[in-house]
Amino acid sequence: MLLFSVTQLSANSYYTTRLDDAKAVYLTPDKFPVKGDGITDDSDAIQQAINHVQETTNQGILFIPAGRYRLSKTVYVWPGIRLIGFGETRPIFVLGANTQGFQQGPAYMIFFAGFRPGSVRTANSSSSRRFLPAGAPPPDANPGTFYSAISNVDIEIQTGNPGAVGVRARYAQHCFLAHMDFHIGSGLAGIHDGGNVAQDIHFYGGRYGIWTRKPSPGWQFTVIDASFEGQREAAIREHEAGLTLIRPQFKNVPTAISIDPKYSDELWVKDGRMENITGPAVTVSNENSARTEINMENLACQNVPILVSYRESGKQVAGGGEIYNVIIFSHGLHFDDIAATPKIEDVYQTTPSDRLPEPATSDIPDLPPMNTWVNIRSLGARGDGSTDDTEALKTAIAAHRTIYLPSGQYLVSDTITLRPDTVLIGLHPSVTRIFLADSTPAFQGVGSPKPLVEAPKSGTNIVTGIGLYTNGINPRAVAAKWMAGRNSLMNDVRFLGGHGTVDPGSTAEDALKVWQKIYNNNHTADSDLNRRWDGQYPSLWVTDGGGGTFLDIWTPSTFAQAGLYISNTATEGRIYQLSSEHHVRNEAVMRNASNWQIYALQTEEEKGEGGFALPLEIQDSSNITIANLHMYRVVSSYQPFPYAIKVINSNNIRFRNVHCYSDSKVSFDNAVYDQSHEVELRQREFAWLTMSGNPPQILPTPPSPVIAKGAKLERVADGFFNISGGAVDRSGNFYFVDAKWQAIYRWSAATRQLSMVRDNSLDPVQLLFDSAGDLIVISYSGKGTVYSFKPDSLEDDITLLKSEPSMPRPHMTPVLPVDYWRNANDFTEAVAVTKPYQFVSPDGSTFIPAGEDFVSGQLYYGSKMHDVLRAFGLAPAVPGQSFYVSDEEEEKTYSASVGADGTLSGLKLFADLGGESVAVDKQGNVYIAAGQVFVYNSSGQLIDTINVPERPAQLVFGGGDGKTLFIAARTSLYAVQTRYSGR
Repeated sequence: MLLFSVTQLSANSYYTTRLDDAKAVYLTPDKFPVKGDGITDDSDAIQQAINHVQETTNQGILFIPAGRYRLSKTVYVWPGIRLIGFGETRPIFVLGANTQGFQQGPAYMIFFAGFRPGSVRTANSSSSRRFLPAGAPPPDANPGTFYSAISNVDIEIQTGNPGAVGVRARYAQHCFLAHMDFHIGSGLAGIHDGGNVAQDIHFYGGRYGIWTRKPSPGWQFTVIDASFEGQREAAIREHEAGLTLIRPQFKNVPTAISIDPKYSDELWVKDGRMENITGPAVTVSNENSARTEINMENLACQNVPILVSYRESGKQVAGGGEIYNVIIFSHGLHFDDIAATPKIEDVYQTTPSDRLPEPATSDIPDLPPMNTWVNIRSLGARGDGSTDDTEALKTAIAAHRTIYLPSGQYLVSDTITLRPDTVLIGLHPSVTRIFLADSTPAFQGVGSPKPLVEAPKSGTNIVTGIGLYTNGINPRAVAAKWMAGRNSLMNDVRFLGGHGTVDPGSTAEDALKVWQKIYNNNHTADSDLNRRWDGQYPSLWVTDGGGGTFLDIWTPSTFAQAGLYISNTATEGRIYQLSSEHHVRNEAVMRNASNWQIYALQTEEEKGEGGFALPLEIQDSSNITIANLHMYRVVSSYQPFPYAIKVINSNNIRFRNVHCYSDSKVSFDNAVYDQSHEVELRQREFAWLTMSGNPPQILPTPPSPVIAKGAKLERVADGFFNISGGAVDRSGNFYFVDAKWQAIYRWSAATRQLSMVRDNSLDPVQLLFDSAGDLIVISYSGKGTVYSFKPDSLEDDITLLKSEPSMPRPHMTPVLPVDYWRNANDFTEAVAVTKPYQFVSPDGSTFIPAGEDFVSGQLYYGSKMHDVLRAFGLAPAVPGQSFYVSDEEEEKTYSASVGADGTLSGLKLFADLGGESVAVDKQGNVYIAAGQVFVYNSSGQLIDTINVPERPAQLVFGGGDGKTLFIAARTSLYAVQTRYSGR
């Protein structure tokens, strides 16, 4: 295998000569007032050049020649613009000594922005848009910021700038920092708030090398072939970053990685090296939470006396001697196998060594020398989007190994087959694309897959910086059929179609209209119905012995049957930061595959196309490691789906750090489904699962301390879409909502019969009762809609309740959500805020606190996330008794006091488990719906688990004696008789 030393890349210029690109902009004195002498202030000239790219092509490349460019203020990089240095030496952005404005931090040299003020409307956190005038502070990069990058440019912070930061980069897919040295000196950090990918980057000095948090879209932050030396506090300070470190090197620092207090992370470290770490190498917080997922493998250490320190408990994990190798360190929720009982634990294996091994070698090869590159334009290709460039590309491949494609749209009409050593190089996959026109004849009809680009068996091919677009009406198309070998590379390749597919040269305003092109007006199909979703073969198909390294790949074409498909190969493969999204059936599939390592795979399901999409399917496969896996369903999703991962007839499948989540109410019901043994794993967050492939051992169920003697869980009604939002009346009858069908049902405790109460088109979500028996309904419709009626009254009997200013109501009962979703780690602060409004029941016995967001109908990415709507259910607060509330996102449950105005206070952690619902019996036992029903005694000790065939969504005590626990679980209503009545 060809291997390349990380340390060899740290100081050399990656692009040694000027590349010709007619659509790019060059930072030269004949175009801009730039000096590059390290003395003259070049801030304005660089900004002018970046602005020129945005004004002419919106997305594109700014080439920066070798030189020292002094900055005196922040330079803003607009979306889709890449700064690429070239020359015998790397260009350097220099912050001069004692530069005004950089003493307090964070103060940024380079700031990746979300929009350019004055040029375009910018989206806020709702569905509305607003205009930022020229001169307004540029907004931060966001989940819709794609393709921005800096490559081959160094950062130097001189003395007297303690608040200085090299780069702020809160962007999303296909953005990166690469081939950069950060000389931070006495500055604050090299990178503050990074995202997506950083590769071949090196940090010297600074308070921190990287100081980061959850990236703006919530995806992983993958750092490859990086080194850190001489940081004053920590090489990396972070929280919730999904930090994926491949071959990192840490030297002469007090701490390598420090996770902020009270925060979790999914931290994956592979093939690392640590030298002279004076304090704990890794500081872990929130150690008892399932959301804390820490895994490190193959870590060479010298003079690292403390490997891990747990912040809250003070517990430490000692190193293995003067020189040692960490084979495995793991902390978090562990499943030894698919049906095993999980527990939070450490796994730690080390071996002593008599010498420190050489740094791990890289699997990302250098590009061939630039003097061997041939510009495809010099060989007759036009790249104008209309001329057929098929023959020009084929002729070039036949005659040359390394072909450079400058910005352009290269239309082809047949498969572009590479030779075994062909290298295709572009520098921006959104503006450099090889594509098919719709209805290209060779790709029509029913037939075997026909590739747009094909890499041959056992090849050493490299394809980088290029977009591949099969368009929407080419049913036989597969964008890339990859059969190249273990030393091949695909890097920075975008499989176009769907989100982020913007025509090159579009204005910023036109780019916003991409939504009008990729969706019809109700988000159920393409705007052109002839462009059928799920109408092509997979986008990236690795097969027939294919393997190699795949880095920074985005594959969201809704037209493809899957974004990634790996089949019939035992060749070693490695994936780093691949985003597969928005498919109809599958995001990623592995069939008859083995010997793969997949790190930082991210999937996302959209409301329109992804309601039935399976993120990951593994069949007939073995020896696969999948680490830092993120699987997300967007907030507007409403279609339940049973599982995120399906495994069939496979063995030795290792999952490390699985993050399965949604801020909608329909996250995947199970993280993993073992179809071969019909076993579900409900837990959505875990650090460790190794699927052996062996039949699971079924353990006997011990007697329950809370279920009545002889009682069994019953399914009492089914056939629903997705039920929750229930409440019981004075007779113990259970009322609940199936919001999809706008239906309110009643289960009679006396007759054991189900009946429809109302099915008017009023968008019911939550139910509660007042003392007089009025059924109060919180509706999704309108702005702050709450209404009431008597359950057996005529259908036109509806009373609208109006919001009132919040005030103490000591003789009334507040009814509050029992679960919340918070995207920020601010649960105890956010849920303890007094709501400005209240809705009072008709009889004046009950009230509902409500926020401004509910009353004004605010939207979050087109959906209502108000507490009283997002919750799976509400519960009355009993005066003088603790109220229990669950933090879904952080998977914790708290006890709290409730004030006379319904405000929670004094929140205390009750259990390191949280989910969709909480109920309490008169004995003080607390029932938590979190995959199953987990029962804790009043002291917070787990005493029982009630297994339910479907994922529980809401728990409510009812029945004539109050001893029936009703469990609303997606399609069915379950009930079980308990020893104790509900509180």
